[in-house]
Amino acid sequence: MKFALLLLVCLFSEPGAAWPQALSVPWSGYAHDAQHTAISSVASQPLNRIRWQTAMDLNPQFSGSSLLIHYGSPLVTAANTVLVPVKTGATDGFRVEARRGADGALLYTLTTDYSLPAHGWTPSYGPVVSARNRLYYAGAGGTVYYRDSPDAVSGASGQIAFYGNAAYASNPTAFNNSVKISTPITSDRLGNIFFGYEVSGPNPLNLVSGLAKISFSGVGTFVSAATAAADNSIAGVSMNCAPALSNDHRLLYYAVSTGYTGAGYLVSVDSRNLQPVARIRLKDPSTLADALLYGDGTSSPTVGPDGDVYFGVLENPFLSHNARGWLLHFDGGLTQTKIPGAFGWDDTASIVPAKLVASYQGPSPYLLLTKYNNYFGVGTGDGNNRVAIIDPFVSAVDPISGKQTMREVIAIAGPTPEDDHPGVREWCINTAAIDPFTQSALINSEDGKLYRWDFSTNTFTQQIVLTPGIGEAYTPTLIGVDGTVYAINNATLFAVGN
Repeated sequence: MKFALLLLVCLFSEPGAAWPQALSVPWSGYAHDAQHTAISSVASQPLNRIRWQTAMDLNPQFSGSSLLIHYGSPLVTAANTVLVPVKTGATDGFRVEARRGADGALLYTLTTDYSLPAHGWTPSYGPVVSARNRLYYAGAGGTVYYRDSPDAVSGASGQIAFYGNAAYASNPTAFNNSVKISTPITSDRLGNIFFGYEVSGPNPLNLVSGLAKISFSGVGTFVSAATAAADNSIAGVSMNCAPALSNDHRLLYYAVSTGYTGAGYLVSVDSRNLQPVARIRLKDPSTLADALLYGDGTSSPTVGPDGDVYFGVLENPFLSHNARGWLLHFDGGLTQTKIPGAFGWDDTASIVPAKLVASYQGPSPYLLLTKYNNYFGVGTGDGNNRVAIIDPFVSAVDPISGKQTMREVIAIAGPTPEDDHPGVREWCINTAAIDPFTQSALINSEDGKLYRWDFSTNTFTQQIVLTPGIGEAYTPTLIGVDGTVYAINNATLFAVGN
């Protein structure tokens, strides 16, 4: 582990590059850490075989030949326990399964009474393991369950309502019917947690939709989405938007919107007390109209090593950018709009230290990995679905819009042709694991294969078949503490390695 930390220090040792926080932690939440860097602190194993697999959905519901369900990210503890969020019912119902990382053996199961907010595509169920090795997972009525000692078969546990346990106990039915957690949970380095919640009806405290914090000691704080944005037209936190923390953990970033396909802001609040700090209206960089925050996506902020913030949106008018959206780019104070990226919807950018890309000769200390699908038949889309490494500080002309966007450094198309139209199968990642030790990323495709994209050669150096392939909502890849690579395909979690 010390070697891993030293390597990561070297990777970011360019002038002006700040030390990225939390890289030493295991894969404890969505996109690895509270900044959503997706950088692994251990080397991934070769993609030689499927070591074990387990269902993430006991009753998957297909839309024709597609599976429009966002599965939450599995978690891995420092002791190599894999915590798998499992959908149990046709339209609702979840539990968390603890499995031994070495062989997938079931250790225990945690049930929950959580129910989903109103949605289109099924939202993700996103638990988190805090820096104090406490597992938090969503419950009914906006409550959160916790479980200490997640590597043991038993441990201290409880349930916390961010608005007060006494209030919840006074009328649980009213809160269960009206208050729903609507984002993955994020934890800071002190063991506090943060999440968005949606309120859809009357409740004893007159709560409205917003963002909540629960301290390690169980004290809750909350702020309405409208208050954070200083705009009464704001209806709530954007669906599936996992909050992100600044590198010093003092600021919390998340998106708020006017509705499921509405406009909105990226906001920051003080992580200590959730007092609003800054906001910026999210705009389409080509048309300058309000960008669209689509509830069927999973875009979450990424915080760079220098404190800049990246967030994906849909274009407005819709389809004017081939439904690729944009990756918006701001300074940490949300006062300056910088060069956008040319793909953003349903994607959380991964951080790629520039030294990992041998061909890169530019000035930036870090780059970004994003999906670069160009959907056939959508606008002028040609089906050339790619993933790309882009430079957040150097621009080039986007061929679709003519707008100056982040310059492509390297990009690679999917290798599997589509069956019924031109182009190749889509990439289905919403956050891609970065392995700095092998200078590669682990990426999942709708062709049913998991690939290793080698940055030094810009080739796929390894691949393994997981399923025959399926059209599906985007899912994460991750790397366990022993280097096992985890990917989700067709409602199944696959553990891949030696």
